[in-house]
Amino acid sequence: MAKDKNTNKNSVELIRLNKFLSHNSTYSRREADKLIEEGRVSVDGKVISNLATKVTENSLVKIDKKVIKADKNRMYTVIVYNKPKGELVTKNDPQGRKTIYDSLGKKYRHYMPIGRLDYASEGVILLSDSVDVVNKLMHSNLERIYKLKVDGEINYKVEHAMMEGLELEDATSGAHEKSSIKSMSFAPFVAYQIISSNHNFSKLKVAISEGKNRELRRFFGHFGLNVMDLKRLEFGGISLNNLPTGKSRYLSKEEYRNLRRYLNSDDD
Repeated sequence: MAKDKNTNKNSVELIRLNKFLSHNSTYSRREADKLIEEGRVSVDGKVISNLATKVTENSLVKIDKKVIKADKNRMYTVIVYNKPKGELVTKNDPQGRKTIYDSLGKKYRHYMPIGRLDYASEGVILLSDSVDVVNKLMHSNLERIYKLKVDGEINYKVEHAMMEGLELEDATSGAHEKSSIKSMSFAPFVAYQIISSNHNFSKLKVAISEGKNRELRRFFGHFGLNVMDLKRLEFGGISLNNLPTGKSRYLSKEEYRNLRRYLNSDDD
């Protein structure tokens, strides 16, 4: 029996104390570090001062006298990356092109992207170390907000399709040349704003609730409009928040709170 208990104990994952606190309370990692430095955090009855301390989900962790219980469904991390143009959202490229992991570094090598942005697109990419979180968010109807520039005018037909949706047997215009996806159904846009529109180019901001393969490039390509620039500004209410291009950040405590609320709901 003793051998079995030791084996189980050794198999329990160790995580940084500040990560444990941020995942199981309303405190951010930075705020958790401050609490530790102030001597307000204890583990198994011992006040902790070392920021590198690691715990398990079975550790007795307290802030002051309040017990912080582990929620196994919350033991995950999500980061925001501001992807620049010219990077692929993949771990390896046979052609040797730069990927997001070249910029993110080894620390985030095991993180999985929640959706994609193509080589020529930029902006918000969410990544997580939880397969369950990735799958639920990737297939969710959470709003994705984009800013686009297209090489032509936004006419009535384009606006009508944005409002009513679109069914295409041939949705290959704007698709990657090697894509096997030919037909596509486009749901009505959640919202759109035409910033400027003329014969040379138009700028607009759109919100959609899907994340299909090169969806916006295919949509506008159907109307002969080539997408010149595409930047994702938000995903599910999570934005860049002045994050520089090519940099990453952890979610804020409010973003984690909203994400947990969504993940704990029954709605996709």
